[in-house]
Amino acid sequence: MPPRRLTALLCTGALLAGTAGCSGGGAGGAGPSPSSSQDPEEAVAELMADMTVEDKVGQLFVLTALGTTPEENAALITDHRPGGFIYFPENLTGAEQIAELSNGLQELAADEGSGTPLFLGIDQEQGLVARLPIGAHFPDAMAVGATGDPEMAATLAGTTAATLTALGINLDYAPVADVNADPDNPVIGIRSFGSDPELVGEMAVAEAEAFAEGGVVSVVKHFPGHGDTDTDSHTGLPVVDKTREEWEQEDLPPFRRAVGAGVDAVMTAHLVVPSLDDSGEPATLSETVIDGVLRDELGYDGLVTTDALNMEGVRQTHGDGEVAVRAVLAGADQLLMPPDAGVAVAAVQEAVADGRISEERLDASVRRILTLKVERGLYEAEPADPAAAADAVGAGEHAEAAQEVADASVTLLRNEGEALPLDDGATVHVSGQGAEELGAALEELGHPVAASAQDADLAVVGTSSARGDAEQIAAVDAVRGSGTPVVVVAQGTPYDLAELGDVDGYLATYSGVEVSRTAAARAIAGEISPGGRLPVDIPGTDLKAGDGLGY
Repeated sequence: MPPRRLTALLCTGALLAGTAGCSGGGAGGAGPSPSSSQDPEEAVAELMADMTVEDKVGQLFVLTALGTTPEENAALITDHRPGGFIYFPENLTGAEQIAELSNGLQELAADEGSGTPLFLGIDQEQGLVARLPIGAHFPDAMAVGATGDPEMAATLAGTTAATLTALGINLDYAPVADVNADPDNPVIGIRSFGSDPELVGEMAVAEAEAFAEGGVVSVVKHFPGHGDTDTDSHTGLPVVDKTREEWEQEDLPPFRRAVGAGVDAVMTAHLVVPSLDDSGEPATLSETVIDGVLRDELGYDGLVTTDALNMEGVRQTHGDGEVAVRAVLAGADQLLMPPDAGVAVAAVQEAVADGRISEERLDASVRRILTLKVERGLYEAEPADPAAAADAVGAGEHAEAAQEVADASVTLLRNEGEALPLDDGATVHVSGQGAEELGAALEELGHPVAASAQDADLAVVGTSSARGDAEQIAAVDAVRGSGTPVVVVAQGTPYDLAELGDVDGYLATYSGVEVSRTAAARAIAGEISPGGRLPVDIPGTDLKAGDGLGY
């Protein structure tokens, strides 16, 4: 038997005890509510007994929220009775507004929808993919991987969960469990913990567990693995051309570990792996991949969600309504962001009416969705407190936690002539990516910023995924011509070093967020010793995963 989901382990006890230990911005008791003394399976059976087919089909859909107010989404709730919404920056202006939006959507779902509390989700991976305009901004996953410490992953996820719950958000489309095997991957890169499948799995599970402990559903993505692609599935259909054995060794381990840990949800990828399914269908529409590999072979019994259905990777061979139907037939439980909700919902309803999607198949997905909502305590959750949200999100310890992770991630990969750390009072010239923030941090640490490289004791050049970027490479070359020692601070993928020539020092932060730039400045100044270790190999060099220097 596969293990019970993390939510069952962490939340059912709180639910049965009638406590709010797993609250996460739910419906505030709206709609039919399970008894706190009920077994979750019995509770879900009672809930489903009162649902119409339209209610059940609606639960399969997570729609893109409109505007910044609940009222702008009222028609979507009335017409389609969705199981959830996903937020984007255009929906979010501040803590009080977000909390009020979450509360209002839950109230509308209770009064005008199916009466079932909503999953309110967001892409808050941190780093590059961070939709919230407020709260602590942590570095990207590759920086977390560089720490080598799963406690750092737990710190990121636990702090993020505290922010989300204060805003009434109960689901995060994170962590990324993709193994970044292709240095030129256009869509994953520093969103991955690294190129070591075991490290990626350890970090992903640490985040999933911390999200669960914080009352937030986590979604491990993107199965069967998006780390070895050279095409962005937002704009095209990637093909992962590797043998089944290679896939099992390189891409599968993090997902196998996640399944073994009983994670809440897994997201499918819009890509083709011919060695898993030679039909040409993307994994999101492949029964062989979802029902066959993920469920039957790996034994996963939790919720499966698609990646966004408005992405081109899943829209190349079928119309939008047919895509929704085929995703359900393949084994997906939730359909994320259909480009036209009306078309997709109508297509699934028609497929159920015609018997193409059996009621048994529909019920299986609805049962998983409602079970997770019950286990997570959404039916008993208190509304978010808009007045208190700003203070909760702006807590000082959140910023300290983000800085701690960034400090632990800084990796020193070259230090010719002991260019680093700087002597007390040494001057610096700072240019390139993040120059303003790096310079300000170095000045605060007692290192005046010179107007030119020639007038400085050290030249610091910031880059951001400069591999193949002629302009950034030329900027580094120009500073190298000054005769002043040059240190590069790579704030994207660390692969830049292979193309930057003989710079004196090379620091990798794997992220361009403010705390990462502050951490780089602290390492340059000797305030911290760079303790990060490379989480990927760097082609064209002798540097391998695990490498790193200290002071």
